[in-house]
Amino acid sequence: MLLIFNRPGFLEELTEDERTALFAEVDGIMKELNDSGEWVGGEALADPSATKTVLARGGQPAVTDGPFLEAKEHFAGYLTVDCESQERAVEIARRWPDIRYGGRMEVRAVMSGSGTEM
Repeated sequence: MLLIFNRPGFLEELTEDERTALFAEVDGIMKELNDSGEWVGGEALADPSATKTVLARGGQPAVTDGPFLEAKEHFAGYLTVDCESQERAVEIARRWPDIRYGGRMEVRAVMSGSGTEM
């Protein structure tokens, strides 16, 4: 799984031409993954301002609005790919255009039902 993290609002800082080019790159990568059969699924996530965070406070679940305020980036979406190797997944992540704008991608294996990957 490729987890996408980026800065809230970075897209609004780009010109229309830059946004068009970024989305064209994403479309190209997605077409490649579809054509190769590596694409499994994925989604972009809504703006973090609509987030609810559930955590323990005094031993009880508490709900707060949004992610932690000190966070400089947010979890923006994910891609699930079926690759021959972790190196291939890293290659895909290295090409993701958000990286050039201060974002990052985390590459992590999805555990099977047995959990032996841990």
